[in-house]
Amino acid sequence: MEPLLLILIVVVIVLSVGSVALVVHRRGDSVTLESPGARGVHAPPVDAPPVDDPPVQSPPAAPAVASLRDRLGKARGTLSGFMGSVRARPRVDQETWDELEEALIRADVGIGATTTILDRLRQSVTAEGITASTELLEVLKAQLKADLAGGDRGLHHEPGGPNVWLFVGVNGVGKTTTIGKVGKQQADLGHRIVMAAGDTFRAAAAEQLEVWAERSGADLVRGAEGGDPSSIIFDAVQRAAARGSDLVLADTAGRLHTKVNLMEELRKVRRVADRDPGQVTEVLLVLDATTGQNGLVQAQQFTEAVALTGVVLTKLDGSAKGGIALAIQSTLGIPIKLVGLGETADDLVAFDPDEFIDALFAAD
Repeated sequence: MEPLLLILIVVVIVLSVGSVALVVHRRGDSVTLESPGARGVHAPPVDAPPVDDPPVQSPPAAPAVASLRDRLGKARGTLSGFMGSVRARPRVDQETWDELEEALIRADVGIGATTTILDRLRQSVTAEGITASTELLEVLKAQLKADLAGGDRGLHHEPGGPNVWLFVGVNGVGKTTTIGKVGKQQADLGHRIVMAAGDTFRAAAAEQLEVWAERSGADLVRGAEGGDPSSIIFDAVQRAAARGSDLVLADTAGRLHTKVNLMEELRKVRRVADRDPGQVTEVLLVLDATTGQNGLVQAQQFTEAVALTGVVLTKLDGSAKGGIALAIQSTLGIPIKLVGLGETADDLVAFDPDEFIDALFAAD
C-alpha cells in the first residue's frame, strides 16, 4: 500500500472516533494544554506572584493588670479634685486649711479623724516652716503613709495545732467570697485548708463557700440551716487536726435577731475556736468600703466583741471614697491587711499604704 494512502486512512479513523487532539500552545514562558473546542474562549494565563507562607501570628499580648491608681478611680476623683484647688494656692493660709478639711471629710475620713490628722499636720508645718501648699501636701502624704503603715499587717500562721482565721462582718460585705479568695491563695501557697460554713443563718452561704472549697481543694464542714455556728467551727478544727490540715477559715453569721445576740454569738465562736487543738491567730473584719462612716461604727462594735487583728476592705474599686481606711487606722489603730479590687482571687491583694496614698492623691 502506498505510504500516502496509509496516512489518509489513519487520519480518517482518528476523526471518526472523536479523538480529542490536544494542541500545545506555547505563549511566552507558559505552556497550555487545551482541547480544540476551547479555542477562542481560553483566557491567556496571568503570571501570578509567588504565594508566600502566611505570616506567623504572634499570640495576643496579655492585658495589662490595672494599677491601684486605676482601680481607685472613684476615691481618687473625690480626693484629688479637692486637692487640686489646694495645690493651686500659692501659699498656705486659712483657706488652704479649710479646703483640706473639706477634702478629707468628703473622702469619708470623718470629722474626728480629720481633726486629728490636721492638728498633727499643723504642728509639722509650723515646726518645719512650710509655706507652700505643694510642700504641705507632701508632708500630709508622708504622715498618712506612716499612719497606715503602723500595726502588724501580716497574716499570722503559727506552728502547732490548726490555725483558725475567723472572718466577721455584717451581711452583704463580701465576707464569704473573701474567705473563698483567701482559701484559694493560701492553698496555692501550700497550706491545707478546711473551710467552716459557720454562717448558718444565711441560706446561700454554705453553698457559696462550697464552690470556693472545690476551687481550692479545701475540705468543707457545714451543718443544718439555723444550726449552732460554734459547733460547726469546733468540728472543722477537729477535722483539720485529724487530717493534718494546718488552716481553718471560719465564716460567721452577719445578722442575728439583735446586735447583742450577734456579738454574744461571736464571742462564743471565738472561745470555741481557740480550744485545743485549735488556735485563733487572725480575726478579720470584712468591711464594705462603700459604707463610709458606717464602716467605722461596725469596726468599733466588732473589735469590742472579738478583738480584731485586722480589716479586709472590699469593693474598693467601686464607689468607695477610700477615706474609711484612714479613719479606721486613725481612730481604732486596726491595720488594714487586705483590699478587694475586683471579682477574682487575684484581685484580693495585700494592702500597700504607700501605693494607696499615692493613688488617692494622684492627679488626673
